Amino acid sequence: MAVLAYSLGKREINQYFSIKNAKLLSLVAVILLTVVHSATRYYGGGDTCDWLLSSGRFLGNSVWQPYGCMMHKYKSIEAKTCLNNKRIAFIGDSRIRQLFYAFIKIINPDTKEDGNKHENIPFADRESSVNVDFLWYAEVNNSMKDMSCCSKLYKVLHVVFAQWSIKLHSGSSETLLQYKANLTSIAAPLEKLTEHSEVYWVLQDPVYEELLSENRKMITNEQIDQYNAAAVSALNNSKRNSKARVKFLEASRQAAMETVAQSVDGLHLPESTRNVGAMVLMNSICNKILKPIDGSCCQSVPPLSILQKLAAGLFLTAGICFLVLHALGYSKHRKCRPVSDVESGEEKKPPIAAVPLNLKEALLSACKMGLIMLYFYLCDRADIFMKEQKFYTHSTFFIPLIYIFVLGIFYNENSKEAKLLNREQTDEWKGWMQLVILIYHISGASAFIPVYMHVRVLVAAYLFQTGYGHFSFFWLKGDFGLYRVCQVLFRLNFLVVVLCLVMDRPYQFYYFVPLVTFWFVVIYATMAMWPQILQIKANGNCFWHLALLLKLLGLLVFICFFAYSQEFFESVFSVWPLSKLFELQGSIHEWWFRWKLDRFAVIHGMLFACVYLVLQKFQILSEGKGEPIFSNRISNCLLFISVVSFITYSIWASSCKNKTECNEMHPYISVVQILAFVLIRNIPGYARSLYSSFFAWFGKISLELFICQYHIWLAADTKGILVLIPGNPSLNIIFSTFIFVCVAHEISQITNDLAQVAIPKENGALIKRMLAAVVFFGLVLFLSKSRQSHH
Repeated sequence: MAVLAYSLGKREINQYFSIKNAKLLSLVAVILLTVVHSATRYYGGGDTCDWLLSSGRFLGNSVWQPYGCMMHKYKSIEAKTCLNNKRIAFIGDSRIRQLFYAFIKIINPDTKEDGNKHENIPFADRESSVNVDFLWYAEVNNSMKDMSCCSKLYKVLHVVFAQWSIKLHSGSSETLLQYKANLTSIAAPLEKLTEHSEVYWVLQDPVYEELLSENRKMITNEQIDQYNAAAVSALNNSKRNSKARVKFLEASRQAAMETVAQSVDGLHLPESTRNVGAMVLMNSICNKILKPIDGSCCQSVPPLSILQKLAAGLFLTAGICFLVLHALGYSKHRKCRPVSDVESGEEKKPPIAAVPLNLKEALLSACKMGLIMLYFYLCDRADIFMKEQKFYTHSTFFIPLIYIFVLGIFYNENSKEAKLLNREQTDEWKGWMQLVILIYHISGASAFIPVYMHVRVLVAAYLFQTGYGHFSFFWLKGDFGLYRVCQVLFRLNFLVVVLCLVMDRPYQFYYFVPLVTFWFVVIYATMAMWPQILQIKANGNCFWHLALLLKLLGLLVFICFFAYSQEFFESVFSVWPLSKLFELQGSIHEWWFRWKLDRFAVIHGMLFACVYLVLQKFQILSEGKGEPIFSNRISNCLLFISVVSFITYSIWASSCKNKTECNEMHPYISVVQILAFVLIRNIPGYARSLYSSFFAWFGKISLELFICQYHIWLAADTKGILVLIPGNPSLNIIFSTFIFVCVAHEISQITNDLAQVAIPKENGALIKRMLAAVVFFGLVLFLSKSRQSHH
């Protein structure tokens, strides 16, 4: 009865909420969110510099999150580069002296706070010619009026006064009026300075009144609020030039409200709060100069590159052609061909034998892709949607993890076949691994080494499946034709190539696709080179099985040679045009790291496929539904060993203290947990006969999910999180995830449709398309090279 109710309920839900309806909802959501965010930016003051300086919140004990943008954590070398040949002044009392020290410690972390109180303190870094001075001024008075001299000396000034005025005059109302008058008199000189320098007025931080000494009891938060209001009123006069204005640093005040109770004397702030103020100032000064990827505050939208203009032109041309054909009523039909699954090597049979596919529909798919790429650009290149930093806590990783696994177990169905690693099971495997990787990325869990090491196994498992799937395909079908190769390469690379143009990023930036593409080419070369050994040829002949093992041994030697000769590896992949594919920021190191980390995973998958297919051919395995794969005794023994191996690896990974050391071991032992999982999942017949349709659905679009997350779920090229719904992290994740999954599914369908047009089965037409592709990519390489030489 429960099963029947579940089936009927699911059928009713699917009737009203299909993927098509979900995509329509996501489209409406994207349009509304884009309009709302654009209007908010235009009418509500959407300057990320103002957001950085004015508001934010603590994500943890010391991690500050500005409102709506990301704050880069500057290192000494970056600060010196940015501030090279600059003079900076901090003007005020002991509180701004604290900020001065926090600021210069970013430049030189070894700086000691040994300056004399109530005196000027100079700081100079000879290496970068950076000069930062603290100028002691207790009050705003007549000596501050003539500040025009500072314009020739300093490029950046940070000014703060108030507590001494309150203290010396016992917080009298007359002193506040005099403070306002003095501020009004220096407002014009300060704004004059903003024409050549950056001037920041640091609003007074709150005090913890219970800890104040007797001679400071008159300094109350009420008084501080009045003095801050006076400063904002005097220095933010709209009657003066709006372009030349003093900037207010209020973020450190907000941070102090949460940490002032940790103050030693009730007046001076703890180090973590001072560091927030200093890092906010450093981001305000340096982000527009160094343009760090994870520092979106105070950065303007970069101009379109020539490649981005080329991509826009291509999509616009497709749109015009579609409209012309639509107006002419063009409808020349072609037949749809099955699309290969790029990782398993199996063919996806379309639900209908012949689906109309014509030029008009191909252009429509290209137009859809163009609109989707516009959304990508708006999310991660245009200054419309907000971005926030990642912050790892155990709950942000493990709670969503538990939730998706409960959902995955709930949606289980009987598999169509009970073979080891059958199609439903491999889709399920890819699906849950992809969901774990997504949670890992958005939660920033790479900071937690045990999680990091387990996710490294998941990436290795993807490559294991690549080796297993393509080896099985070539061994069983022997299809080494050009059509098959082009089909796989197109499906693997289409989205990434488009993103490289639209998002102006190198191919290696999307590291997983180059990795899988490289290993597909290696598997193809290994299996296609003479002698081609297929199951039909090796049937019953041990000689051919031995020859195949020698081939795989040769591949292993090839891998080891590259792995233990970094100099040779880099010399090979630094040669043009390979360097254009595998370099990242002018270096091959990232490709070396990614390749070396999982260098044995593919050959492990090939060996496993070889052993399995041989055992299957000789009917040693029992693959009936509900039957254990071996005899009960052997099955129980293998199951026990697998469980112990799986747990042992997890214990080892959880005890890792150093990423570098554990990464060295990873290529050799990751296969232990992969094989243990495969055996645990497949030895019991009942486990092999069931699969999770929830995970399998995501598995079918796992490649698109992995790539799309870079720009429309995460942000700032994966360094941060996209914010569509500000102020509500949970609701934001729900909305952004819903849109992200719908987009990934649509891109998967578009890729399938365009693959049928771009990769014809006739060799003559296919060769012509390949020549056209070579010309196109040659043009792209030429334009990218000319752009680099221009810069």
